[in-house]
Amino acid sequence: MDRIAIQGIAGCYHETAARRYFPNRDLNVLPCSSFDALFARMSEDPELLGIAAIENTIAGSLLPNHELLQRSRARIVGEQKLRISHVIAALPGQTLDEIREVHSHPIALMQCGEFLKSRPALKVVERDDTAGSAREIAEEHLAGTAAICGADAAEMYGLEILRSGIETNKHNFTRFLILADETRAAEFDDPARTNKASLVFTLRHTQGSLSKVLTVLSFYDINLTKIQSLPIIGREWEYQFYVDVTFDDSLRYRQAVDAARPLTSGFRILGEYAEGPNPAI
Repeated sequence: MDRIAIQGIAGCYHETAARRYFPNRDLNVLPCSSFDALFARMSEDPELLGIAAIENTIAGSLLPNHELLQRSRARIVGEQKLRISHVIAALPGQTLDEIREVHSHPIALMQCGEFLKSRPALKVVERDDTAGSAREIAEEHLAGTAAICGADAAEMYGLEILRSGIETNKHNFTRFLILADETRAAEFDDPARTNKASLVFTLRHTQGSLSKVLTVLSFYDINLTKIQSLPIIGREWEYQFYVDVTFDDSLRYRQAVDAARPLTSGFRILGEYAEGPNPAI
């Protein structure tokens, strides 16, 4: 049985993403209260796998997770893209008209803004977690109260879904990284499918420093899918760049890495893996 650390409690979107990525494995899911706790737990137990959200199509990049990943011994061994679709759920037997209060994480509440506007009588209560809101309603038998959460959480805690797909924007996707300690990363190597890499490096704030790296990638036909810069605290005008690239030819990719490395400092490959498919809307 594989053990995998998630941020959140059972039934949250991290667990859904983990089970989608490992559909044929028996997973023992270990909840963590924060991403810091998740990476700390992986550091203490090299056999433990992990999953962490890294970006959302609406909220953007989760910048702290880039830094946590860079400082850790974890390697990216895969990715899972998940469409985030919210439901409103309550104790069985209740109707939507009987609901007076709705609980959820602030971001989930924001993402369902149009639905909530259509029911102005609902009292909106912010909670720390979508799945945690569902669990609280179930455990405390809160009649007249609903949770905005994922369908998996509603089912896990025995709630009845009153309406599905209540998010305002249907193009709401989160990309999750599948993580393993560097001592286990080789177990997940699949050269025939590997076509993506996540890189991190440092550049001084000098004319043309970034363009030189990008020119190298372009010369070797490497496709840049994401670039994220973060200032380095305590080192004025120096920046770390987190870059995702895809490639069709692994040899050309290796040549690009070898050519780009001398143009940077602190160059590190965070992971080489298969690009996850885009989920349907």
